Amino acid sequence: MLKVKDTLRSTVQVTFDGRVFKTYHGPDAHQRFNHEVRVLRHLEARGCTFVPKLLESDATLPRIVTTNCGFRVERIDADRAKELFAELEAFGVRHDDPDPRNVTYRQSDGRFCIVDFEFATLLPEDKPSGTT
Repeated sequence: MLKVKDTLRSTVQVTFDGRVFKTYHGPDAHQRFNHEVRVLRHLEARGCTFVPKLLESDATLPRIVTTNCGFRVERIDADRAKELFAELEAFGVRHDDPDPRNVTYRQSDGRFCIVDFEFATLLPEDKPSGTT
């Protein structure tokens, strides 16, 4: 495994078979783990294809295993980044950390992707017209 991130909040390792292991650290690790699992499940249920797919979650560690969404981009045009994060909101999630470090490039289909949903916000679902 290749360690790609090691901070006080998490360690991220990528395997050579395309899986990403993210282990949470710190006093609020379980809360951030639970939230990211919830957001990733929400996005998958809505058919969002430019975020990691949750493969496994283990609350005892706490750790998630996801698909790999490519490599981190060095730079992304500000307008393109704004469009990308706005596209995510159409799936009911505001990232809340729209920084280039949370954008990857998936070479297999030439797609920019978004990662790291620990602090994302699930947006309220619109109610149908005429309901209270």
